[in-house]
Amino acid sequence: MPDVQDVRFLTVAEVAGLMRVSKMTVYRLVHSGELPAIRFGRSYRVPESAVAEALQRPIADEGPIADVG
Repeated sequence: MPDVQDVRFLTVAEVAGLMRVSKMTVYRLVHSGELPAIRFGRSYRVPESAVAEALQRPIADEGPIADVG
């Protein structure tokens, strides 16, 4: 496990920019536990490595596509 001094933390706005989603989406990911974060006062910081891992995961579960018509 890397030393805390070696971890780069990003703001919610920075994470949103990297992931190309809204800040609200980042907050939802943090609150659901899908994206680990630590809280500094009233703001959150997300480890850069967690963002990289999240970007490697599939976005949606690929199931069968329903035949519409």
